Amino acid sequence: MRTLLSGVVITSCAFVFWNCGEKKVAQEQTTTFTRLDSLTDCYLGLQDSMLQAWNVMIHDDNQKIKAMHNLIHELMISSPERSEELAVYEQRLDQLLRLRYTQKTMANSDVVEEYDFASNSLVSELLSLAQSQTEFNYNTTLQKLAEEIQQADQRVNNYREEYDIVVASYNRFLEKNQADIKDIDAHIPLEKRPMFQMVSEE
Repeated sequence: MRTLLSGVVITSCAFVFWNCGEKKVAQEQTTTFTRLDSLTDCYLGLQDSMLQAWNVMIHDDNQKIKAMHNLIHELMISSPERSEELAVYEQRLDQLLRLRYTQKTMANSDVVEEYDFASNSLVSELLSLAQSQTEFNYNTTLQKLAEEIQQADQRVNNYREEYDIVVASYNRFLEKNQADIKDIDAHIPLEKRPMFQMVSEE
């Protein structure tokens, strides 16, 4: 934006002998267009960054759930006598996806807390169950799945912090440029997005 504004200034200086009234109108129109264009790019960039941060976080969570499904499947093979118990874990995992928050529902702290409690309980119980099996010491598949689940679980807060950073920038942008955003598109919602930090502080 600074480069474009400098270009406007240079152009104005080059035509300093032109009609002052016409020059002023032209410069104001160019400056206004440049500012709105820059704000539009910034707004779209923040939207893309939020979506990317969200998708990366959800994809990693999906991979963790997939690893838990695979762990249950491996336990069913190695410990068929636990099939009924493991079937219950499968049902709880299926329900976990239905409990998961969205970018809107996470504004309700109860939704995030309920999901986290259900997820943490499953991770803890399944890892304990797997590690208690005699074959865990030599079954590399069980070991690999357990490690994958643990690592994904440890990344949750990191991904949430990264998402919050982008959302905080987006919210500041909305607060600072509300009037101009309406000029860009009157249908753009001016509501701030909820952050995990806000939810955890409630």
